[in-house]
Amino acid sequence: MPSQLMTGIKVMIASGAMLFVALLPQRVYAALGGPESGVIDDASVLKGSIKSTERANYRVHEIQLSSGTVLREFAGTGGTVFAVAWRGPTIPNLRQALGHYFDAFVTVAQSKHAGGRTHLEIRQNEWVMQSSGHMRAFQGRAYLPQSLPAGVTLDEIH
Repeated sequence: MPSQLMTGIKVMIASGAMLFVALLPQRVYAALGGPESGVIDDASVLKGSIKSTERANYRVHEIQLSSGTVLREFAGTGGTVFAVAWRGPTIPNLRQALGHYFDAFVTVAQSKHAGGRTHLEIRQNEWVMQSSGHMRAFQGRAYLPQSLPAGVTLDEIH
């Protein structure tokens, strides 16, 4: 009987702990495919200044990083980030910029068939990433082809 009681108490404690963690406020970042509402958090975490520009059917949030790199997050009128792009002397925090696509990026980037030494291109059904550069001159973009707003061309994502 005492062991059943202890097991029950352990289950209650574990359940309570999981519920507590689930109810904690989660930080929202404006990563690829994520909500636009996290752009300000991105600028804060990346320690950069932000400038937003309204286009015909999307918004561009440009974050100037202290390293000199510029990270742009493109959000459609529905409030979802459909593309990110960067240019500058350093590569930005791609874990933050790519969001849940980061793990796929790492897997492909580690494969020896991913691209040349200075160029990487990933084309999957749901997303595309292109990155190139060399020391002090990096650029890249990642986008969700099915989420591009009507009339937006890939030339606009830079």
